[in-house]
Amino acid sequence: MAPTVAVVDLRSDTVSQPTAQMRARMASAEVGDDVYGEDPTVNELEARTAAIFGKEAGLFVPSGTMGNLLAIMVHCHRRGTEALVGDLSHIFLYEQGGASHLAGVQLATLKNEQDGTFSLQELRRRIRHDDYHEPITSLVVVENTHNICGGKVVPLTFLDELAALVRQPGVGTGSARIALHMDGARVFNAAASLGVGVERICRDFDSVSICLSKSLSAPVGSVLVGGKDFIAEARRLRKALGGGMRQVGILAAAGLVALEEVVPLLGKDHERTKKIAKAIHALQSPNVTVDLETVQSNILLVEITQPNLTASEFSTRLGTVEPEELETGLTDAYGSGIVVKASARDWAFARLVLYHQVDDQQVELAIRKLEYVIGQYDKRWPRA
Repeated sequence: MAPTVAVVDLRSDTVSQPTAQMRARMASAEVGDDVYGEDPTVNELEARTAAIFGKEAGLFVPSGTMGNLLAIMVHCHRRGTEALVGDLSHIFLYEQGGASHLAGVQLATLKNEQDGTFSLQELRRRIRHDDYHEPITSLVVVENTHNICGGKVVPLTFLDELAALVRQPGVGTGSARIALHMDGARVFNAAASLGVGVERICRDFDSVSICLSKSLSAPVGSVLVGGKDFIAEARRLRKALGGGMRQVGILAAAGLVALEEVVPLLGKDHERTKKIAKAIHALQSPNVTVDLETVQSNILLVEITQPNLTASEFSTRLGTVEPEELETGLTDAYGSGIVVKASARDWAFARLVLYHQVDDQQVELAIRKLEYVIGQYDKRWPRA
């Protein structure tokens, strides 16, 4: 029999589990046919989420990818349009080019800065609407928090300046102004970090997509919020994308609990993320480091500075229990070896993401494993 292991899964907050209260509310949820607009639990979730964000209406959708795609389709309804997005944005990198594939909208990229912003001067220069050789810029998208930039919280000053820019006279074409959409998959994390409400963060945005199944721990779903006319059109297009759902209040019930129960606790995820970052930083390793000052939410980028080591190799090692670990007592309280699951693609870093179920005990196990593995690398490649 293979030895048991204690697993600390930090690959993503998408692996978060529904809470006991979510499961109870789901089991007793009042439901109806949502396509007919008759599911009372869905209606409550949509209305409550819209109110929290200071918007007129909301739409429950199966995923954040669909929420973002619907926003692009509604805002860029005219053929020959484009949306400006960051070159490290989730919409550009990880949503299968749905904007062009399904919506017929061109995505044009702006270079993301390390804090998740982009140059407003470049944005102004890239807006197109006068030359009939070119597409018409109809939408600008901001991701907040910014995933690939390490869970960075986009500054309020940037959001305010962006809104002022796109609403200047002469920006856009004719009477149509450029719309603003926020990919707010983790916008509640941004609010927890800044100590302000999500309504303030999204004040000037025409639409926001909010994920319930990442750090909020619900099993499925996102909510798209915006004006009534915007949501009415998004609802129509949701059906075309196969997102029309029936007695889906069973899932919406978990979203309601997420807003009530999990959102107030997000700051604790941030504290635990910072604790892991501080432990890695304290090692002063020449091979594996973190930029402690930039850890702002529940995402931690562990930078690989040793050229002979890849993020994938580092991740694989964290997920392996070697016999000597058990011999030296690198185990949990029950004698099980410790496995830490991390994300690594073709990045120069491994990504650790915390969420509701990663408690203080799991954080301590993760720190012990990270310290041990990084120590192995430091013995192999000591400081020059």
